[in-house]
Amino acid sequence: MTSPAPFAAIILAAGMGTRMRSARHKVLHRIAGKPMLLHLMDAVDALAPAEKVVVVGAGRDQVEAAVAGRAKIAVQSEQLGTAHAVRMAEDALAGFEGDVVVLYGDTPLVKAETVARMLDRLHAEDAPVAVVLGFRPADPLAYGRIIADTDGRIAEMVEFRDATAEERAVTLCNSGLIAARAADLWPLLARIGNANAAGEYYLPDVVTLAAAEGRACVVIETEAAEVAGINSRAELAALEAAWQARRRAEAMAAGATLLAPETVWFAHDTIIGRDVTIGQNVVFGPGAAIADDVTIHAFCHIEGATVATGAIVGPYARLRPGAELGEGVHVGNFVEVKKARLGKGAKANHLTYIGDATIGAGSNIGAGTITCNYDGFNKSLTEVGEGAFIGSNTALVAPVKVGDGAITAAGSVITRDVPADALAVARGRQEERPGWAARFREKMRASKAR
Repeated sequence: MTSPAPFAAIILAAGMGTRMRSARHKVLHRIAGKPMLLHLMDAVDALAPAEKVVVVGAGRDQVEAAVAGRAKIAVQSEQLGTAHAVRMAEDALAGFEGDVVVLYGDTPLVKAETVARMLDRLHAEDAPVAVVLGFRPADPLAYGRIIADTDGRIAEMVEFRDATAEERAVTLCNSGLIAARAADLWPLLARIGNANAAGEYYLPDVVTLAAAEGRACVVIETEAAEVAGINSRAELAALEAAWQARRRAEAMAAGATLLAPETVWFAHDTIIGRDVTIGQNVVFGPGAAIADDVTIHAFCHIEGATVATGAIVGPYARLRPGAELGEGVHVGNFVEVKKARLGKGAKANHLTYIGDATIGAGSNIGAGTITCNYDGFNKSLTEVGEGAFIGSNTALVAPVKVGDGAITAAGSVITRDVPADALAVARGRQEERPGWAARFREKMRASKAR
């Protein structure tokens, strides 16, 4: 996607967000594992903007840290309305003569395609002064209204609290997003007053002032879900649910089977191949990539992990960052893998922890095995060769190497390297004392009888 001319994006993120009841800035609350502000910035970046400016206010340190190196910063010290907030970005864009798009950090799901449509409309033959993004919600509530003709030419825009009953009956609402040329935007903003019910400087007054001069502004529409804003935890949860529903539909349309779609949760960057089967209550954290023909059984958590073709995971498995499962690997119930690579066909089917390790192709990791990778200060590597067999309840005390084809006996604590094709036994020798149990019981019964 490209824009018809160089453009700058101004993202407003200065609001207090008091309804979130959070020490975290509102725009840094996460949708699908990513701060909502960064969702929006990624969409804008897809259009290669010439400039980006984030307008900050309360909690500015958090926002500045989140966007460091990705945008310029402008500060709105006083919350005097949206027009005032946009004006705070003027110095940051000094000398910029292209188009300007105004977006909101708490409206995270705006698509790059929609921003491109706004810019394209700005450069249409009739060359409107501004393009406003409108929508028609199921319940218009207290949104500002847009009065426009059938061609989208705007006659009036009005905030709900200033609207008449007739204006409130209009269903076309203002999302707040607007595109205009810098040469038009800054002079119009400078003329906006605050003679309204809230005593604020409203960005939509750009349209009103242009119309008073006989200069046309227009509206284009999008779906209400795309411009849904977040002001509370409940709205955050609702938008997360909407995002997940859309992502599940995309996964199934691309060839994945979700046995209980409503119970599967994706991250913003989850990659799912074709003919993948995902069971109930599976959660993907950021950084998960699943290849074709993988089966993920119920109740798995996968984050920062890659799973190759034909692997089987779960049920009740946890793949943590750095886990790499090779082709045809089996990782079963109550197995946790962290920063470890399992080679082709390796198996760890039961009750196992594998961390900071490499497991060779075709090796079998017995139930109850753990890699003892942390000594309280440092983490060390465990290396298991190809075709090795690690007996149940083996503790591999890193750093340690088990050679190709080697076997460790069940219950062993392996503290030294094991050569290829060797058997390692590291456990106490079993002893039997004939009749001891019967004598013990007789003694205890006699003691209790006294």
